[in-house]
Amino acid sequence: MKILITGGAGFIGSHLAKRMLGEKHDVTIIDNLHPYYSPERKRKHLQQIGEEGRYRFYEADLLDREKTISLIKETSPEAVVHLAALPGVAYSVLRPLEYIDYDIKATVNVLDGAGQAGAGQVVFASSSSVYGMMENVPFNEEMASGKPISPYAASKYAAESFCHVYGHLYGMHMKILRFFTVYGPWGRPDMAIAKFIKQLQTGEEITVFGKGGSRDYTYISDIVNGISLAMFNLQESAILNIGSGRPISMEQLLVELKRFFPEMRVRHADERTGDVNRTWADLSLAKKLIGYEPRTDFSKGIEETIQWARRYEPFI
Repeated sequence: MKILITGGAGFIGSHLAKRMLGEKHDVTIIDNLHPYYSPERKRKHLQQIGEEGRYRFYEADLLDREKTISLIKETSPEAVVHLAALPGVAYSVLRPLEYIDYDIKATVNVLDGAGQAGAGQVVFASSSSVYGMMENVPFNEEMASGKPISPYAASKYAAESFCHVYGHLYGMHMKILRFFTVYGPWGRPDMAIAKFIKQLQTGEEITVFGKGGSRDYTYISDIVNGISLAMFNLQESAILNIGSGRPISMEQLLVELKRFFPEMRVRHADERTGDVNRTWADLSLAKKLIGYEPRTDFSKGIEETIQWARRYEPFI
């Protein structure tokens, strides 16, 4: 299959690109190497993708509407996996207008380009943050009520709406995947697990905000598997949760980390604006429609992430 991955130099995109090349698909990547985190690290991702097989790479800003549409038409993909976005809840509170640009306007350009190029499907990376504050129950796809609590979450929810629009306009299958807190090797350095591991390796104190809550931490290979199943097993438009289905409390996370860093020191601080207390994926629909089953338990995922961090310390 001819697959275009936007944001393919990022955390999830690079893992997906390697898997698709390993399965002998034709892969094109568009990425602007945004400095939200190190462009050098993203170039390392691209180098590792190249070790898996040949692919095409375009460094381009998806806010450039004409160029974006032209590139997508030129590559003529059968499937577009739109992962490119400006991430981060805390950062979005400080710079909300950038999220309107990168997470809504850029998405519209990609959707229009996919439609004009005749792509049969778009897989859109949404987020569990669209659910806002929920009770301590599994979140099913119908629970998103349009009441997010951060600009990042609002931008993802708005982008989902544009996916429905362009799916209707062009007759494309729109596969909206709501990812639950992704972690693993090459994980985003601003995320809690990656940040904690980096600090612990240098003997620093780590900071827990508020009570820490609980998160449905999902290992990167499960996320990639969910994307793959949606691309190849789903012959319709749908919104699906992709998570582990097992919420992990901050206390549990700290226990896991202490196995590897017994001298760990923890500082507690006030809650951050925009953070949700908990996430918990109801995976019933994903299991039914695409046969999705998470495979990596949390202890194993943490162990593999720490092993990676010790090997690639300069990049974490």
